[in-house]
Amino acid sequence: MNIGIGIIGLERSGRTTVFNALTGGAAAEKGHAAAGAAHIGTAKVADPRLEVLTRLLQPKRTVPASVTYSDISASVKGLVKDKGIGGQLLNQLSSADAIINVVRAFKDDSIPHPEGGLDIERDIAAMNLELVFSDLAILERRLERLQESLKAAKPAERQAHQKEQDILAKLKAALEKDSPVRELALTPDESRIVSNFQFLTAKPLLVVVNTGEEQLGEAAAMEDRLNARYGRAKCRVISLCAKLEAELAQLDPAEAREMRESYGLKESGADRAVAVSSALMGLVSFFSTASGEVRAWPIPAGMEAVKAAGKIHTDMERGFIRAEVIALADLVRCGSMAEARKKGLLRMEGKTYIVQDGDVITFLFNV
Repeated sequence: MNIGIGIIGLERSGRTTVFNALTGGAAAEKGHAAAGAAHIGTAKVADPRLEVLTRLLQPKRTVPASVTYSDISASVKGLVKDKGIGGQLLNQLSSADAIINVVRAFKDDSIPHPEGGLDIERDIAAMNLELVFSDLAILERRLERLQESLKAAKPAERQAHQKEQDILAKLKAALEKDSPVRELALTPDESRIVSNFQFLTAKPLLVVVNTGEEQLGEAAAMEDRLNARYGRAKCRVISLCAKLEAELAQLDPAEAREMRESYGLKESGADRAVAVSSALMGLVSFFSTASGEVRAWPIPAGMEAVKAAGKIHTDMERGFIRAEVIALADLVRCGSMAEARKKGLLRMEGKTYIVQDGDVITFLFNV
């Protein structure tokens, strides 16, 4: 499973600098939206457990999980109105698993803020409204079509149309009160219908406050203050000095680590962003060890073994027999798969086994 995250932000927030910081890229900061394409970049997901497994098993190849970032450098409200290039970009954003909203906190007189001055909470609210505007536009178009369909619907169709209309009306009322879809208490049936629309406010949201170097010392207090107001199960605020992190991303890892420490930074901003994003999406990771390869696989928490097998290959899901499972901590204590098998720690699990974070799994299948 490849994680897809869309990056948005108001004008001059530094979203493309954030994109470069997260991907190690060097994308130009102007021009791509006008050309009809987002910046696309992929980053590897750092996972110390994968390094432990690699040292233990000495595979020929180690493959970390990856995340694909799309830098949508355009107004979300503008994308909704534009049926051409903007429509393509909106589709890209709608297909993302989560959204990063870049909010400006850095001071730079050479890059004047379009609103005339810095105000983090004002800019968070402004982008939240753009996301709501996008979802309301989708809802209103669908409700109009449903109303027309109900006029000529047969009895069997009428019930389904009416049910959908009731659910969408509930969402519309919530959005008009600035309540994002992600915060609504929906039944499984309602969630199934809502998922078909890929509403932007239904997606996990990471607000990245783009700070300057001189603000590093106050970043933690800023995060605490903002999370007290905006933090939710599927929404969180972190700070990131994008200009510094983009520069560090171009250095050798050892040099980057040394420079990061000189600034008092404990971890890579890119690593932290993807870790928090994954937590907001409710992802866990399991590891496969087949054909001389160790690989990490991020999946939604609560996924059954048969579905997890399908993330590797559809043949594995279709011909699933069983899964050989061991927790990474148990494998490390044993020192080898052979020793784990001897001690009875390598378990045989069926289709309905719920994969746990850190499981090392070999799927047996037949097609």
